[in-house]
Amino acid sequence: MASLRIKWVKSSIGYPRDQKETIRSLGLRRLQQTTEQSDTPVIRGMIEKVRHLVRVEEIQEQETQ
Repeated sequence: MASLRIKWVKSSIGYPRDQKETIRSLGLRRLQQTTEQSDTPVIRGMIEKVRHLVRVEEIQEQETQ
């Protein structure tokens, strides 16, 4: 399963409260912080809401045998 690396790159000052809460829900607390989340429809929806504030990179997890 793929993961997403999400980096908060732009301040949320001046944006609606729901967008600020979405940033916090993604696990981001400080500007320039990076977090990894699983690639689910819920997370994709949150990212879409704040796409102008974050940078997203897809990470492929390697399977261990």
